[in-house]
Amino acid sequence: SLMKHFREYQAVQQAAKQTLSELTDFISPSATEASIAAFAQTRLADLGCPETWYYACPAFVLLGSRSCLSISGSDYVPATESVGETNLITVDLSPCKNSLWGDCARSFVVEQGKVVSNPVNAEFRRGLEVQQRLHSRFLSFVTPDTTFGELFRFVNDLITAEGFECLDFLSNVGHSIASDLKGRLFIEADSQSRLGSVPCFTLEPHIREKGGSWGFKHENIYYFDERGQAVEL
Repeated sequence: SLMKHFREYQAVQQAAKQTLSELTDFISPSATEASIAAFAQTRLADLGCPETWYYACPAFVLLGSRSCLSISGSDYVPATESVGETNLITVDLSPCKNSLWGDCARSFVVEQGKVVSNPVNAEFRRGLEVQQRLHSRFLSFVTPDTTFGELFRFVNDLITAEGFECLDFLSNVGHSIASDLKGRLFIEADSQSRLGSVPCFTLEPHIREKGGSWGFKHENIYYFDERGQAVEL
């Protein structure tokens, strides 16, 4: 159960968050998907998480025109295009320790060669804001009785209402945290499974503004506390 392993799950997820926060300083105009992925993999190992549960892909990094790409980690090969002065980089980390999974993604906006949290560019700003809104609205919507299908519709309706579109190649917006790849339940249209039936799950919409050129990701793991409120791990 989650609660039995709660601290261990939290430690794996904390390693992912710590690595993502360190990327803020690592990312420079000369960085590439390959160098960012290598840095992240090394840091995760340093932090006690040398393995990954996601194929052979502990760090799934997409930048530039590839930020809108939606492929499976099993097909992913990091590219060598450099970040340059202006860019969007998505980094999705999938560390694992003793078959306990972490899963966390962030979008890094680069302006004038540096990662910025308050972009000047309007499309960058909107993408970050819509991701924040999706995650905060989701928290007030879900209960343990919400089905994966209901959450799928809720999130996709919000994405559309914001003038964005979902880029996921399976059009799902998250999955349960399992102990093997085949055990995942996806947040997809026809799933009748209740969110409360799994120990924890991810919310990870991959979105682009309609007519825009940048694909934004933001992913957390959530679980329900004893009051039935969804909480970020």
